[in-house]
Amino acid sequence: METRWTLVRRTGQGGEGGAAALSELCALYHAPVERFVCQWCGAGEGAAERARDLTQEFFLRLLQRQHLGAAEAEKGRFRSYLLGAVKHFLCDMVDRSRALRRGGGTVQLSLDEVGDELPPGTLEDRHSPPPDQEFDRQWAHALLARALQTLEQEMDAEGRSTQFTTLKPWLAGNEAGGSLADCARELGVTESAIRVSLHRLRQRYRDTVRQQVAQTLDTTAGASVEEELLHLRAALLRQPES
Repeated sequence: METRWTLVRRTGQGGEGGAAALSELCALYHAPVERFVCQWCGAGEGAAERARDLTQEFFLRLLQRQHLGAAEAEKGRFRSYLLGAVKHFLCDMVDRSRALRRGGGTVQLSLDEVGDELPPGTLEDRHSPPPDQEFDRQWAHALLARALQTLEQEMDAEGRSTQFTTLKPWLAGNEAGGSLADCARELGVTESAIRVSLHRLRQRYRDTVRQQVAQTLDTTAGASVEEELLHLRAALLRQPES
């Protein structure tokens, strides 16, 4: 099965299909990138506005590119590709700023010259989680939100939107007030029936999450759905410090 990421890689963004797939992936995972850029900009005056501008410029450039960075694309994970791309973009922005202050022209750095680390001293909030970890955590949240939205649309198409709305708070496995008996009465079914419905809905949710993960991977390049799920699960468990 061809995923959105494999379509992007296969066409090299040279065709409409690949460009559309890349645009969709960027839209779905815009929030993790913006959060990463916000941490990079720090907490000074005007930092939030600068972060928004930089994020917009990053995605604009990414969608206009005619080819993908080979090193990142070969990993087979869109998450890795996008994180690497935004790091390179931010490093390039620092280089451009320094060149302008020196009164010279802009200097274009290759991806190999930049490396994987952010310029030192760019993060002001030392109590925040490392940017890469926060990016992965936000990525996992975005993926779960997309899976939940997809499942809601499917249930609505099946005429079961009321059931989904009632059972939605229970999908994470936590009781969000009330009881299953209350849910059963609300839906006009037995408690036994509601437990079966919840079990099936949770299974569909897990399957939908897996499908969303798979859409960002290319298993032919060595990426594994199971490994990506474990990585993102670990990212969710790393809560930011208050």
